[in-house]
Amino acid sequence: MSTIPNSSRRNFLKLAATAGGGLFIGFNWSTSSAAQLEVLNGAAVAAGTIDFNSYLSIATDGVITIYSPNPEIGQNIKTSFPMVVAEELDVDFSKVKIVQAALDAKKFERQLTGGSGAVPHSWQRLRKAGATARYMLIEAAAKRWNVPAGEITTDKGVVLHKASGKKLSYGELATEASAIPVPAEVKLKDRKDFKIIGTSVKNVDNQNIATGKPLFGLDYYKEGMLFAMVQRPSAFGLKLKSVDSAAAKAMPGIVDVVTFKNNVAVVGKSTWQVKKAREALKIEYEKEGNLESTTDHNRLFTELLDSGEATIRRKDGDVDTAFKNAAKVIKGEYQCPFLPHSPLEPMNFFAHVRPDGVELVGPTQTPELARTETAKLLGIAPEKITLELTRMGGGFGRRLKADYALEAVEVSRLVNAPVKLIWTREDDMTGGSYRPAVRYRFEAALDAQGNMVGYKLRGVGINAGNCTRENNFPSGAVDNLLIDSVEHKSPITTGAWRAPITNFLAYAEQSFIDEVAQAAGKDPVQFRLDLLDKAKKAPVGEIKYDIDRMKGVIQLAAEKSGWGKKPGVSQGFSVYFSHASYVAQVGEVVMEKGKPVLKKVYAAADCGIVVNMSGAKQQVTGGVIDGLGHAMYGNMSFKNGAPEQTNYNNYRLIRINEIPQVEVHFVDNGIDPTGLGEPALPPTGAAVSNAIFKATGKRLRNQPFAEQEELKGIS
Repeated sequence: MSTIPNSSRRNFLKLAATAGGGLFIGFNWSTSSAAQLEVLNGAAVAAGTIDFNSYLSIATDGVITIYSPNPEIGQNIKTSFPMVVAEELDVDFSKVKIVQAALDAKKFERQLTGGSGAVPHSWQRLRKAGATARYMLIEAAAKRWNVPAGEITTDKGVVLHKASGKKLSYGELATEASAIPVPAEVKLKDRKDFKIIGTSVKNVDNQNIATGKPLFGLDYYKEGMLFAMVQRPSAFGLKLKSVDSAAAKAMPGIVDVVTFKNNVAVVGKSTWQVKKAREALKIEYEKEGNLESTTDHNRLFTELLDSGEATIRRKDGDVDTAFKNAAKVIKGEYQCPFLPHSPLEPMNFFAHVRPDGVELVGPTQTPELARTETAKLLGIAPEKITLELTRMGGGFGRRLKADYALEAVEVSRLVNAPVKLIWTREDDMTGGSYRPAVRYRFEAALDAQGNMVGYKLRGVGINAGNCTRENNFPSGAVDNLLIDSVEHKSPITTGAWRAPITNFLAYAEQSFIDEVAQAAGKDPVQFRLDLLDKAKKAPVGEIKYDIDRMKGVIQLAAEKSGWGKKPGVSQGFSVYFSHASYVAQVGEVVMEKGKPVLKKVYAAADCGIVVNMSGAKQQVTGGVIDGLGHAMYGNMSFKNGAPEQTNYNNYRLIRINEIPQVEVHFVDNGIDPTGLGEPALPPTGAAVSNAIFKATGKRLRNQPFAEQEELKGIS
């Protein structure tokens, strides 16, 4: 396979229309509980393949194809989605063909990857898709054999009538099944009968990835396409003034140099040629906005934390009186820097703007957004745009935006040719969009018995919007509470970064709660459990988290880690709720040669039913490592609007020898799945920093940890 196959809806329907006869069936779920049937009479699928719904087809030769509509970013959705369909269809998963579906807003709802919401959103839809096809196959067999459908069973893609010994493969029944009326409701499997869901299934792309098959956006190639690279302003707050492209245009392989907005694009016949030509451009910029530095932000944080111009996010009780009468008041400030997303695969996209429409191919977390924005840019109907999804080499929220796709569209339109736009690593790291830099100020009031009777949090963020999660724990568990926020608008572009806001807020909140527990003279785990018990018995205001689920992961993590029972090991605790899931972690630190060394992290997760056990463990482990690496080392700083870190030579990532053992456990409560791609990251920083504090007595209040004096001074 030299190119990524075209599986667009347009080509599929063209094949279906020319096959003659038969029935094409598709589903469009407008809500999570209702299925709206879409039937196209007189259409059949070529080569004897019947599409039973948007998610699966069965060929007369027995080949079963299951389509995965959501973009694959490494979260294993291309394996997990088909597992759910295959479970209800009752087939041998190892014999199923898995295909990445192209963008189709009519067939698929929420065809995006972000917010850890794919499986929760599609769980019932996927199950109904498989169960509906299985129902139709059973009904077809019952009709052929003239026996009651209730006497028929299925197993691994075969329909069985045990009383007579008759059996037929799904392929043998596909054509007849396609004529069966589609049921309005269908019975789903009981959880105890699951054969695939909850098992460990290898990623369906493993072999292709290991053998270098073209799966990713950077792999995509189309005969006759040109390559392009864009030079963007060198600092946030600058705009393009002039460009001299004569030298670049004269270089070998260069087709054109074009400008749009504040960008200059070099277009040519190879990546290397356009990269070298871009270096030959002579560009002048002029100031358009503030040219901000990290030192400016540090000063601004202090000013804004002290200002009275904050937006109140939640207020319970009489906060002023609680602090006035407190036996003890604890205060703490925590700060985090900007962070780039740094996916392994830099931004790239293919675009071909033609008079009759637009072809888009590439790695995007939000394909419909890319198509919609392209339609707006070109002033055409979205239906004239096809978008084919490639696998993504990471994204972590960066590919939620469509800016790099629109750059490809702009360049293709300007040069009137198919164009593959490629960012270098330096482009990727310096071109935005970053995790917002934030500082939090906490205050807690304790009564004489060490109970937390007052709680205040003010968050200040740079382009962060509301940098708090005002309804998360401990809200609802404290009688007197005030949470507010302030935002500073900056030319530095920001965006969603894995577990938005909570990626740092969880560290700050959970570290401060440890500070409060210490001041109260109480065990950190029990302190949290006591607060949750109070929230359950006497809730203050609205509770928007599940108290029992949070207690469940706390207790599981404490049990599995042997909390407080390991001499010579310093343990730190953290728990957090995000994306409808709950994760508690225990970090274990030992002192070696006078320095704290992280040896192990225990993680207990409640994400409902686990679809793919191996994939789920990898998600939690990856979240822990990602959270640890960025808490320890990640730092993007600016000087006069320009990023000071441009590649991995001066931007520090965690290294393989720095990764501790990670032990993962899941709460088995049988509820429908909730998010998992992001929830394991937020608790990690505090589990580690609280363990380091216990080992050294030094409290880490800023990230990255490795640059803090508290660690540098340990000997």
